[in-house]
Amino acid sequence: MTIPAQSHRNVGKPDTDAATSTALAHDYKPVAPPAQESTENRAPPTKHDRGMLDTAHVGTSTAQVRRRFLIVAFLAAAAGAGVAGWWFTHRNSAPVELVLYGNVDLRQVALPFNNNERIAAVLVQEGDRVHKGEVLARLDTSRLEPQVAQVAAQVAAQRAVVDRLRHGSRPEEIAQAKANLESAKADAVNARRQFERKSSLLGKNFASQQDADAAEAAAGVADARVEVNRKALELAIAGPRQEDIDQAEAQLSGNEAQLAFLRQQLADAELKAPLDGVIRSRLMEPGEMASPQRPVFSLAIIDPKWVRTYVSETNLGIARTGMRAFVTVDSFPGRQFEGWIGFVSPVAEFTPKTVETEELRTSLLYEVRVFVNDPNNDLPLGIPATVRLPLNTGATQRTANP
Repeated sequence: MTIPAQSHRNVGKPDTDAATSTALAHDYKPVAPPAQESTENRAPPTKHDRGMLDTAHVGTSTAQVRRRFLIVAFLAAAAGAGVAGWWFTHRNSAPVELVLYGNVDLRQVALPFNNNERIAAVLVQEGDRVHKGEVLARLDTSRLEPQVAQVAAQVAAQRAVVDRLRHGSRPEEIAQAKANLESAKADAVNARRQFERKSSLLGKNFASQQDADAAEAAAGVADARVEVNRKALELAIAGPRQEDIDQAEAQLSGNEAQLAFLRQQLADAELKAPLDGVIRSRLMEPGEMASPQRPVFSLAIIDPKWVRTYVSETNLGIARTGMRAFVTVDSFPGRQFEGWIGFVSPVAEFTPKTVETEELRTSLLYEVRVFVNDPNNDLPLGIPATVRLPLNTGATQRTANP
């Protein structure tokens, strides 16, 4: 029972007992192992036998350490080769694209009527695609149409007055004025003769002074009538005054302006689409009272459509107006929408709450609008989108006009 204890002590003291055992191994020759005996009849190991056991143990430990060292060295060499290979592969490489994140944005137009009147018909629904000039709704025009007819009649009457003044007197009017003048002259001659006759009779006491005065007055009136008819003939020949023509034309212009206003109100009774787009909201129904302050529709303009995204200051020099871009969304995996950078903000702003960046920190960013070709209107308003800007020189410029 003492042999295992001695072996344990030898193992625990490698610097003293192991060295002594090694020296003893050189002094004595190895002895062949005895025949197998039972444990009970085996003699205790001698000092020589203990030295042989210790030497074998030390040799085994050295081989294990050497093997471990070789494994560590091999792993270190493999790791060094991998790092060197990665460095040689990536030392001249650069990012091939700039990835930005944002949301699809577009312009919206509120469409109210210009008149305060009751709505007669609404012709489109939410989601309908409309074209420029298409009628979307109509107002009741039962009270507006009679006003238009009344003012149109006034315009026609005033236009006739202006035409008459511009054309001047007719030949028949001039001939009438001449006839009136000749008649007045004849009356004047007759009145003068009556006055001369009364005057001669008055000298012979065959006429009273009263008769002579009456004849003289009648002759004067006849002469004045001749002068009046002469001036009337001159006016007929000269035609109307230019001031009268200008006044009539001004009145005509006022009537025409009033008629144009009423006709525009009649045209505004039809609400038309100002641009191509999609009806997003139908806000009023037939029977409601329309006004310029109450929109009837909300129209989404699908062209142009863009992705509102943000670029950091370090990448501001990469994003340039006209640069080609590719837009992807989660709703269409594997599909890319072509686009281009149409606007880069010259002013920095703080990171909006809806924008995610790789740095995940608050910083100053610059707004970028990436316009997208979406003829089928597949990208709805506000959908999150990923923008990839290729940085290789062969794909940095926009290839098509919007």
